[in-house]
Amino acid sequence: MSADPAIAIDVHGLTKSFDGRVVVHDLSMQVKRGTIYGFLGPNGSGKTTTIRMLCGLLTPDGGEGTCLGFNIRTEADKIKRQVGYMTQRFSLYQDLSVRENLEFVARLYSVPKPVAAARAMVERLGLQGRENQLAGQLSGGWKQRLALGACTLPSPQLLLLDEPTAGVDPKARREFWNEIHALAADGLTVLVSTHYMDEAERCHEIAYIAYGELLVHGTVDEVVQGSHLVTYNVNGSNLAPLMHQLDGKPGVDMVAPFGTSLHVSGRDATALDAAIAPFRNDAALTWTKAEPSLEDVFIELMSRSKDNFQ
Repeated sequence: MSADPAIAIDVHGLTKSFDGRVVVHDLSMQVKRGTIYGFLGPNGSGKTTTIRMLCGLLTPDGGEGTCLGFNIRTEADKIKRQVGYMTQRFSLYQDLSVRENLEFVARLYSVPKPVAAARAMVERLGLQGRENQLAGQLSGGWKQRLALGACTLPSPQLLLLDEPTAGVDPKARREFWNEIHALAADGLTVLVSTHYMDEAERCHEIAYIAYGELLVHGTVDEVVQGSHLVTYNVNGSNLAPLMHQLDGKPGVDMVAPFGTSLHVSGRDATALDAAIAPFRNDAALTWTKAEPSLEDVFIELMSRSKDNFQ
């Protein structure tokens, strides 16, 4: 087991079952300190279970590892004291003001000078002028910002974000991610599950988990290049018939509409070229070879992942 202080999480062979069904199977990974590590995958594929095992919030049935230098099995209580957890659902007190919520959290975690600490967090997150507004009256973006302030107020070493920006407008999402990067630059390690491809691309590294299996991990560039996908953009009018003709054709691993075009991808370049050859001479269609996007990789991985609940 790694004792490298630069490694925040180092786990091997993690396995977890519920009611006899394997939710996470033989998962191993390392996460560097100060890294924003993103988890992608279909709903119900074990992302949240994985995150909870990585940081000692859930005991694995098999496997071992460390988080922040502590054993995830025997020292879970020590890990929990260093973890901030922000769920998708707003969990602060709706009938308390912004200031009251932050002061309550500061006192709960014995933060020195709780009033001053809450005031400093208000300023850091741009909540000035909203200190006395009830949390329940905040918009989704402001609630998200308040929740982030509350879970980082005790100065955790590890931050867990479970689909934190669901239902939040693009501007608020961007501001949220700017703050996450600022926190990571200060040494905070962040684990985040998300379905947004633009958010995944903001992570330093990502892992794709499908129905309990870790399929790929690395930087976005490494994951895209490692997919070995060959992708074509197809432009033209009335692309729906072409999509149906190509879907399931040997050599075509993924065909999906993107705006007014189609993305057609395959892992075997020769087989893909053979599959699309009959359509290349259609004057109404424009075929352009393109770099596969992370979303192309995501969709292709989903297409060959077996749902362990079926």
